[in-house]
Amino acid sequence: MKIIVLGAGIIGVSTAWHLLERGHEVTVVERQSNAALETSFANAGQISVSYCEPWASRDAPFKLLKWMFHRDAPLLFRPQPDWQQWRWGLRFLSQCNDAAFERNVQQILALGVYSHVALKNVVRTTGIEFNRLERGIAHYFTDQKSLDGAGAAATLMREYGVQRRVVSTAELLKIEPAFKPFAARIVGATYTASDESGDACVFTQALALRCAARGAQFLYEHAALRLEKTGNAIESVAIRHCGSMVSDSNLINLKADAVVVACGSWTAPLLRSVGVDLPIYPGKGYSATLRILRPESAPLVSTIDDEVKCAFTRLDDQLRVAGTIELGGYDLSLDTPLAQARCRMLVERVEAVLPGVCDTRSVQQGGAPRFWAGLRPATPTNIPYIGKTPVRKLWVNAGHGTLGWTHGAGSGKAIAELISGESPDMDFGFYGFEATRAHEASMA
Repeated sequence: MKIIVLGAGIIGVSTAWHLLERGHEVTVVERQSNAALETSFANAGQISVSYCEPWASRDAPFKLLKWMFHRDAPLLFRPQPDWQQWRWGLRFLSQCNDAAFERNVQQILALGVYSHVALKNVVRTTGIEFNRLERGIAHYFTDQKSLDGAGAAATLMREYGVQRRVVSTAELLKIEPAFKPFAARIVGATYTASDESGDACVFTQALALRCAARGAQFLYEHAALRLEKTGNAIESVAIRHCGSMVSDSNLINLKADAVVVACGSWTAPLLRSVGVDLPIYPGKGYSATLRILRPESAPLVSTIDDEVKCAFTRLDDQLRVAGTIELGGYDLSLDTPLAQARCRMLVERVEAVLPGVCDTRSVQQGGAPRFWAGLRPATPTNIPYIGKTPVRKLWVNAGHGTLGWTHGAGSGKAIAELISGESPDMDFGFYGFEATRAHEASMA
């Protein structure tokens, strides 16, 4: 079949790769000049199968209220005059109970396990190098109550076959000695040896090159303006070169046997134009990439700081610190007081936890921190939409939230299998298929 993939982030490029593996003819449309220049560009770098708890939990509403007026809050709801945000918020609240939490964990974890295998197979096939570190992921805590809660979550993960375990501070320091300067604050941690880390952008761009070498056409600097529908089927995709004037005379209409929308947070408005209304809303995240001054003292194990809700990941001679979730619309600004405060918080945490290890000076002080913001395409359940829409020939692969890198390879493989008439070997509610009834019921 001839298939169009909209979006060249980790989800779109993985989709293209697995479609090519099955003999399809693939065209990828991407508005940026290269793959992975938006949400996949500078994320935390964690391939975290076991750290997959949904944002919606029994305690989440109280935490949101407590954090609402704090600039450095790890999860910040910024009310907007946007009914899509409020509708998303109400659906999120409907998931804040124990039954929904466990149901959602099962789905997210199933996709994570499937995806990790798929990623390893792609790496084995292609030989792509992406600053990969197979040293597990740790998650440390600075208060006993949070550690106790993490212990319960670790038990749940083990019930589903993922070996996440609680470790003492002393055990954590054996796993990763870099946190010794901060050890007095740490009461304990959890650790999963099978998780890993690496650069999502480097991987995605390398995979895109391999897709192109296998015959995929990449239309970079082209924006998908609208989906053209005839009856209840997609007729074509109207695209335009980003440097051309907005005019119907500059439109290019691409036709295909199937269209896969993998545009991250921009998936929702594009699908709504043809009557497919999915609750995908942007969750803004920030990162800072810092030069490592003392490599011997920098962590090799990717680690989550529970107090600040950020992650530290070693990427060769740099340290990436990333985190926070901000629900405030399609805002990518880095120059507002709020954005600057959140970026500053990340850098200050690095200096507090790993003193003197990285260049944490501001630009004004002669430093060169590289700040970034991306919009995670979040669903109220944290379960992505992977499957066929009610519109014929139109498919979706979006809504992965903070787990796009973790779920990318598997999501791409799964949708390629579905399009090809195969059945992915995992217990997951694919959108538009019989198994999705539980998924849709959870969203009611």
